[in-house]
This record gives sequence, structure tokens and C-alpha cells, in this order.
Amino acid sequence: MVAGMVDIERIARALSVVAATTLTVALGHSPASARADEFRARYTVSLLGINVGEVAAAATMGSNYRINLNAKLTGIAAMVSNVKLALTSTGVVHRDGLVPSTYATTSANSQGTRTVRMSLDGGNVRSVEIVPPFEEKPERVPVTEANKRNILDPTSALIMSIPEGEPLVGPAACNRTIPIYDGYVRFNVTLHYIGQRQVSVAGYSGPVAVCAARYTPISGYSRDSKSTKFMAENRDIEAWLAPVPRAHVVFPLHVRLMTQAGEAEIDAVEFSAVQRYF
Repeated sequence: MVAGMVDIERIARALSVVAATTLTVALGHSPASARADEFRARYTVSLLGINVGEVAAAATMGSNYRINLNAKLTGIAAMVSNVKLALTSTGVVHRDGLVPSTYATTSANSQGTRTVRMSLDGGNVRSVEIVPPFEEKPERVPVTEANKRNILDPTSALIMSIPEGEPLVGPAACNRTIPIYDGYVRFNVTLHYIGQRQVSVAGYSGPVAVCAARYTPISGYSRDSKSTKFMAENRDIEAWLAPVPRAHVVFPLHVRLMTQAGEAEIDAVEFSAVQRYF
């Protein structure tokens, strides 16, 4: 059980990425200046069928965007490891996706607090500050300057825009590889279309694209990390992507993944987007 609780921190971080992903893709491409979208969502995460975490997310998006997200463990998981995460991402909205300018995350537990701040320019990392810094280990795969180019931060990562003329629920929703850098670890997430399902949750009812997902570590991880090896070999990760016709994008509604502690599920339980004019 203790080993399972250790894995919950990783699940909470995955929850944060998935929830923030939903923000970025659900709001999609907004015409400049005259209009802004406001978005709120709530997610739950379960491990072995037990609710262990939740996320509250809010965003505004017009010609620029800002995403705020707060995640925490709940129930018995919070009693064992009181993990809380706060993430913020800002940037510019282009027709072909989001271009992040800043990314910051603060993680806190009973042992302390760590903050990561990253600035970007056109998808290239300009600077990273981590306080307190992680202990450098000789077995860690170095992050090269090339690894920091043409990337997305976690909260701006899975933009999921769909090419014009392609259906929102189908292969075009899934088939892509996304380069992500969180200020310490560089990795890819690859999605592959495997089918469709009908779903109904507060805020959306209809078909979703079902994608198989794979995690590929690139750099920043320890070569002897058992958790990284497990995720790299993990073929039991699935995401359901719901369409947003106005913006011609899709967003994650449900994620299921096998962890070292057992099966985890991440679900949107509330979803709303309001359009405001200025």
C-alpha cells in the first residue's frame, strides 16, 4: 500500500497535465481581441476504483491565453501524502495552435515545496528556474539545447487541432506525436486512433475518439528509473477525445492508464465554456 501511495504523486501530475490539456484544446482558436472564452472544469482521479484526487481548472483565451489549474489528493491518499499542485501557463493564440510564453508550477507535500518557472519564445525554451533545484545525478540523461526547441509545456501541450475537412471524431483526432518539456524532463506522447465510443457527462454528450497513447522518454530522466522504464513499456494507456465543433478541435474527456500501483482513471465530471465579447 505504501508503494501505491508513492505512485499517487505521479498520477496527480498526470491528472494536472490532462486537465490543462482540456483547457487548451477546448477553447481552441479564438479570433483576436473582440472575443474571449472563459472555461472551467473539474476532474476526478481514481486508483483501483478509489477516488484519490481532483483538479479545478479555469482559463481565459482571446488573442492571448492564461490557464490556471489546481490539483490535490483527496481521501485516504491525502492522509498518506498531502500533495498539492498549482500550474499556470500563458501565451499567444495562433491559428495553428497555442504558443506558450511562460509556464510555472508549484508542488507541495509534507517534505516541502518546489517551484519551476520556464520562459519560452516561439516554442523554444529561453530559461528555466527550479527552486530548490533537483539533486543532479550522474545517471540522469542530459537535456540538450536541441531538446528544448520546438516544444510545448505540459499545460499547453496537447493542442489537438484538427485539419480542415477532417472529421472531429476519427483518425485525425488521435494520430499525432506531441513533444513536451516540463523544465526538467523532455518526453513525447504519441497517440494512435483505435475507435469510437458514445459518452455522456455534464457539459458534453455524444461521440468521442478513442486513442491509444504511448510515453517515450527523451532526456532528463534517470537511466535506472523503474517508473520511467515502466511507463516507456506501458501499452495500457487510453484517452477519449471529445469534439468542439466551433473551434474544430478535440479535448480529453477520459484517460485510463496502468501504473505501478494499479489501474488509474482520470475523468472530467464538469465542463463549461462561455464566450464573452468586449
